[in-house]
Amino acid sequence: MLETVSYLIGSAGPTGFGSKSTADQVTASCDLRSITAIITGATSGIGAETARVLAKQGARLVLPARNMKAAEDTKARMVSECPDSEIIVMAIDLSSLNSVRNFVAEFESLNLPLNLLINNAGKFADEHAISEDGIEMTFATNYLGHFLLTKLLLRKMIETAKESGIQGRIVNVSSTIHGWFSGDMIQYLAEISRNKCRYDATRAYALSKLANVLHTKELAQRLKQMQADVTVNCIHPGIVRTRLTREREGLVTDMVFFMASKLLKTIPQAAATTCFVATHPRLLNVSGKYFADCNVASTSKLGSSSTEAARLWSASEIMVSTDANAVFDALNTKEYGAQTKKKVG
Repeated sequence: MLETVSYLIGSAGPTGFGSKSTADQVTASCDLRSITAIITGATSGIGAETARVLAKQGARLVLPARNMKAAEDTKARMVSECPDSEIIVMAIDLSSLNSVRNFVAEFESLNLPLNLLINNAGKFADEHAISEDGIEMTFATNYLGHFLLTKLLLRKMIETAKESGIQGRIVNVSSTIHGWFSGDMIQYLAEISRNKCRYDATRAYALSKLANVLHTKELAQRLKQMQADVTVNCIHPGIVRTRLTREREGLVTDMVFFMASKLLKTIPQAAATTCFVATHPRLLNVSGKYFADCNVASTSKLGSSSTEAARLWSASEIMVSTDANAVFDALNTKEYGAQTKKKVG
């Protein structure tokens, strides 16, 4: 109850910021003129506000986008506000592993440093769809594409941190909805990637957001073992009406948003936690954490599992390097073997 009241009135947490803080406020003291950042999903909503604020503080931005016209329009708006900003628009389709690889190759050809990676893009697929790599589309876009993007850019980030002396940061945008998923993650992914009848849009979205949380947890541990001067954290931006809900417009959706209007954040408020975690000096050396309202928060029980994080990482490595079916077939073989052993016993 106390947490709800604090949220509604915007009480500041230990960091000095809270639910009512805006992206502009949390970056007011930041000078980002030496920072190069990649932000996915920056053509609208929270991503666009994040990009605008970082550009305002002097960061060089690379905006990967599937819709190039929307990206160019976003760039034009930011340049009109910040004429000195350097913004590079590049093509990517996060649901396609090949497209992610092509983007990274093109980015590396620019010979730019990379200090900051914000994995912000998100999709809520009301209709069941499968990516060209054989993965359910929400998981492919929200998690697996970002997993590969981060994996391929990590060497550049580590090199940049070493050469510049500026600690690199990775921010994964998750959601409190990650706590709505329970059960076996890989098993459910296999089911919805192979069987349309097993698909539930909300559960699939929750699965992808839980994967973002677990990716953060495992990557933080690996970066620590590597002694890399790069941190990774994930965030819940808050409840806000953005393009993510556009496919679900209608009377029921409108009524729900009207009744929950006191809980909704404005887009500047929703972008605050991303910007805070990406830029604020007090988060130096802070890694593997989950933030909400610009303060450290708790994940779900499943989201805090080191075992699940390592298991998901192993499955992800196979999916991006070979074939998703290799993971799904191995899972089925394992289950079949267990079932057979049980019957024989």
